[in-house]
Formats: sequence, C-alpha cells, structure tokens
Amino acid sequence: MVNRLYNKAKSILFTDPEELYQKDHAVLGQPFHFPGTNGKAVLLIHGWTSVPYEVRRFGKFLNEKGYTVLGPVLKGHGTHPKDLKNVSWEEWLEGVEQAYAELKKNHAKIYVAGTSMGASLAVMLAADRPEIAGLVLMAMPHTLRKERMIIWLVRFAKIFKTYQKKYYPPGFGDSRFITRRISYQIYPLRSVLEIFRLAKVVRRELSRVTQPCFIMQSTHDHIVTPDSLEKIFSEISSKVKHKKYIHKAYHTFISDIENEHVFEDILNFIEEN
Repeated sequence: MVNRLYNKAKSILFTDPEELYQKDHAVLGQPFHFPGTNGKAVLLIHGWTSVPYEVRRFGKFLNEKGYTVLGPVLKGHGTHPKDLKNVSWEEWLEGVEQAYAELKKNHAKIYVAGTSMGASLAVMLAADRPEIAGLVLMAMPHTLRKERMIIWLVRFAKIFKTYQKKYYPPGFGDSRFITRRISYQIYPLRSVLEIFRLAKVVRRELSRVTQPCFIMQSTHDHIVTPDSLEKIFSEISSKVKHKKYIHKAYHTFISDIENEHVFEDILNFIEEN
C-alpha cells in the first residue's frame, strides 16, 4: 500500500505541468528518446509550429509504464519561424519515417500517436505500414475550418507579406498555456498552404488505415471542423476504432489538458491493442 502511494506521488501524471516547464527550458526545442523496459515503443509526433515538448510529458508517462518513447523534432520547428518557410509536408513525413525506422531496429510492436499535423503525418505513415500496432489521432483535421476561403486569402496575402501572427480564441491560448509558450507565435504564410496540401492528401489515404485507432477531438477546437472526428472515424478502414471528445480544451490539448485521464485513456487503448 505504501509503495503504491509512493509510486503514485512520484508519477509524472501528478507533476504540475507549469513546474515541469520551468525546469525543462533547456530541452523545449529538442527531440526526446526514453528507453523502455517492456519491448514496445510509441512514436509521438508534435503539431505544426510546435516542438516535441508538446508531447514530452505524455511521453514520460508512457515511459513510466515501460514503453520506449521517441519524439522527433520536425524540420523547420524548434528554431525560428523563418526556418519553416520553405519546408514541404513531405519533408515532415520524411522525419517521421526516419524516427519510425529507428524504433523498428529494436522493437517489433510500435504505436504511433500524433497531435494536429502530427496526427495527419501518423495516418500517412500508417497507410503504408500495416504492421504498426495502433494509432492515436488527437485534434487531427479531416477538414480545417473555412478551408477554401483561407486558402484563397493566404494565396492573396502572400503577395504582400511573408508572415502572419497567430490568433487565439478568448479563453484559450493565453500566456498561461504551455502550448502557446513553446510554439511559434508567427508563421510563414507559405507553410499554411503545406498544411492544406497535407490535409487534402490525408483525406485520400484514410481508407487505407486498418490499424486499431483512437481518435480524439476537443469540443471547442477552433482549427478543425466540428465534424472532423466523425468523418475520420467513418472513413478509416480499421475494424477496431474508438472515439472521444475532450470538453473545454484547446485545439492541441495534450500538453495543457487539466483532466489528465486522457493520458490513462490512451494508455488503456494501447494496452488493449
């Protein structure tokens, strides 16, 4: 009983994210690799304009449960917005493929989880690799809000400027939120078009996904359309698939979530599959 309470107390799940953020400044933009003990691995993929730290706390939680966890930094991220300007979505996917190949050297069973753009890249990876044990797709856009209009506006705005400042809805994404503090607050307009290109390709690939899949979306997501989760759920070919809505959370909720049962929900999905 005492040991169980001690292990619970020292778990990353019960560590204040703000305290971790203050302590981890040196690694915010860095990839991470946590060797495990159970012979299984999880590849965690961060979102657009963000860094691996977005999923690092979750990675530590999985590592406590015995999993090897790898979180690569995608090209153009973790440095300066200008480095993102000329990067294609294919180059982001190439980085994910390299990370997967690294895990495959020593692990027969690998799960892949991504948030936002990272989830889209997870789908692209899984479409050609049926041996992947399972997918966790968080805040993945099937379609982005006002997609056609934004594409037109970005193409027009690109004539006059190179970068755009981020917009956050009231109540989410203020300076207290870790997601905001670790990500670029301005972004190249050209990179926005890569996100839309990726989303278009992913929609065509969804039917090729056959692995067990857990799809999660915030009810207050201001980036993806409200029906994105349902469309992804219906279009993938997975026989085993689950879905969950997260209430009152930001778009990429994994680093800021207050109800950390999400961590345990994902762990349960992984262990059941």
